[in-house]
Formats: sequence, C-alpha cells, structure tokens
Amino acid sequence: MRRGIAATALAASLALAATACGGSDSGDSGDSADGPVTITWWDTSNATNEAPTYQELVKEFEAANKDIKVEYVNVPFDQAQNKFDTAAGAKGAPDVLRSEVGWTPAFAKKGFFLPLDGTEALADQAKFQPSLIEQATYEDKVYGVPFTTDTLALVYNKKLFADAGVEPPTTWDELKTAAATIKEETGVDGYWGSTSAYYAQSFLYGEGTDTVDATAKKITVTSPEAKKGYETWKSLFDGDGLRKANTTAEAYSAIQDAFVNGEVASIIQGPWEITNFYKGSAFADKNNLGIATVPAGSSGEAGAPTGGHNLSVYAGSDASRQEAALKFVNFMTSAKSQETIALKNSTLPTRDDAYTDQVKADPGIAGYQGVLAAAQPRPALPEYSSLWGPLDEELLAIAGDKKSLDEGLSSAETAIQKLVPDFTK
Repeated sequence: MRRGIAATALAASLALAATACGGSDSGDSGDSADGPVTITWWDTSNATNEAPTYQELVKEFEAANKDIKVEYVNVPFDQAQNKFDTAAGAKGAPDVLRSEVGWTPAFAKKGFFLPLDGTEALADQAKFQPSLIEQATYEDKVYGVPFTTDTLALVYNKKLFADAGVEPPTTWDELKTAAATIKEETGVDGYWGSTSAYYAQSFLYGEGTDTVDATAKKITVTSPEAKKGYETWKSLFDGDGLRKANTTAEAYSAIQDAFVNGEVASIIQGPWEITNFYKGSAFADKNNLGIATVPAGSSGEAGAPTGGHNLSVYAGSDASRQEAALKFVNFMTSAKSQETIALKNSTLPTRDDAYTDQVKADPGIAGYQGVLAAAQPRPALPEYSSLWGPLDEELLAIAGDKKSLDEGLSSAETAIQKLVPDFTK
C-alpha cells in the first residue's frame, strides 16, 4: 500500500486540522499507549449483497496494519445521512463514512469532512476518473475518495431487439420507433419509463439544462429547455410499445421485474441492479444484457446523472485516528481492493486500473464502463440532491394525469425556491 506523505508531516497537519475543527468530543478515542488505534467505519452498502465483501477487506487491512483496528458498522443507506449529520454535529461521528456523492457539498460546508488534498488517502488521485474527483470537490478542495460509481443507461434485451431487427436507439425519437417495432414483431412492449425525478434527469441533460443553474443561482425547472425535456419524458408513457406510467409505490420493482423476465425490452437503469438482472429468466445468459448510453435529446447530446459513493474522513476525529483513517481509505480505494469489490459485488470501480480483464469479463460492468463518458457530475450545491424531492411528487402527478405539465413544474419551482431561497426564478 502506498504511504503518501511522511508520517511525521501528516501527523502535524492532522493535528492542525483537528484543532481547527475543535477536536473530537466523542469520548474514548480508541488510542492506547501499548495498543492499536481504533477507528470506526460506517458502511452504507446493502447489508446482504455488498457488506460481506467490505467486511473481508477490513480483515485484510487489519492483518496488514497491526496498529489499527476498524470497527465496522453497517448503517442503512436511507438513515445514514441524517445519522451522520446528527453525530457530526455532536462531534461523535465515525472516522470514515461511505458517503453518497450528493452529500459531499453539505457536509463539507458544515466542516464535517476533512479536506484530503495532499494526504495519503488521495495519494493515487491521478488514477481516478477526473469527473469523479470533481464530484468529490467543494470550493476547490477534495473531501472524498471515489469508492464506487454509477450512472444511468438504456439497458435492453439483445434477443428481443435482434428479433425485431432494431438497433439500440441513440435519440428519444428513435426509442419510440424501436418500441413500436419491437411490439409489432415480438408482441413485447419495447420500453417502460420511470416517474422518478432522478431517472428523468437525462431528459433535461438532453436539452442542455438542469433543474437549477448553480453558477447563475437561477431555478431553471420551468425554462423552455426543461419543459421540452419533460414533454419528451411524458410522451414515452403513451404510444405503441410504450407502457403507461406506474404511479404506485411498487413501480420500481414492477419495472425491474418486467425487464428481467423478458416482459419489456428496455428500461433506464443503473449498475446497482447488475446482479439482479442476471437473476431474471431473460438474462440467464448474461451476454443477452445490452447496455447503451441513454438516448440524446434535441441538443444532440446525451447525459445521465453520476451517482455512487466516496469514502470521506471525519474532520472532528483526533490526529491519530485521522491518520489511521487516511491509511484505511487509501487501502479500500486501491486498484486491488476495487478489483475485488467489482468481482464480488458487480459494482463499478472508480479508477481505470481496476478495470482488469477479469473485471471486464462481466458484461454488465464492461457495458456500464462504456457509458460512463456520458455521466455528468452534479453541481457543488449543498441543496442539490434535495431538489429531486419536490420533483418526485410533481412528476408522479404529471405522469398520472393529475396535473398538467405546466401546473406540476410550477409547483415544483415554488417548492425548490424554498430550498434555495437565494436563487431567482
């Protein structure tokens, strides 16, 4: 494992950082004059499918670093953000957090994350995809090391597409045509869309816009470009070979199940479902899974939101624990560790040298690696991830014909204004 900067210089810099952040008031630091330093890691991954791999890597790290013990805690993802916010505010947070990329600006702004520039954790910075480092950056400082990444893609059933004689579409209009042809030739619906705001984000990128312009501090969700994107999104719920919007609480699982069992030929989905794709009858042969860049809008460009997780270090820990945490983050994000994680969990590495021949033998991982170029980093806006909340509610109403597009987007704009009150409409 690479050591990065000298331990003495690191300890001095961390002591300064800890002083600036007020140190740690979380009680026992885990340090002992004759024992190992103990750090705590909150892992927010799936406890059944992913966590065992991380627990094995923790053991491997401890075996190679006898002076460090890692207390592993699996925290449910949907609870982790609030739990960490509360714990960090009380200066009792874990030393390392598996943080969703969208959490970085808010926690960095509050001073909860340690800047990692020049530390051992980020010693291999040049190995990581630049867009992922950008996503971990707030006000010109890097606050997380990219751990896993994801984006959305058009996933499709190669056999159904071949039986219908159609190629993966590159525009939304081509998708409509392909869906109709697939329905006519095979009897299977060609596409089923989601009402979720996150999944609708690609329609905005395809028109060269977003929900807000963070640089200009302007809400753009009702702009002509955004309306055009959402009009295209809504149009894909009505037509030959296009399934109507599912507005129930079970929509996600219904769409997923229909795809993996060959009842619909294509959907928009992320790589977190790779292992579940293969459990479906349609993909008993993994090579039947097709993965293509999301279709482009009228701008001619295709784009999908970048997701994933970083490993971030708590700024409130004492210097010895921060030093140990930085070593741990460096180990967990190394090429070797990322290769192991990819092979066992079917998640996407964040560094190119982890895409070994063995990793790319998985058609799902190889396919998603091929679409990462279209992934767009989120703006470094602390409130950005929360903007999808109002849109989830309004898009559901629009897709279910409870509100017109104008009504729904106007309501979303009003709700977003409350989240970013210094933005203009």
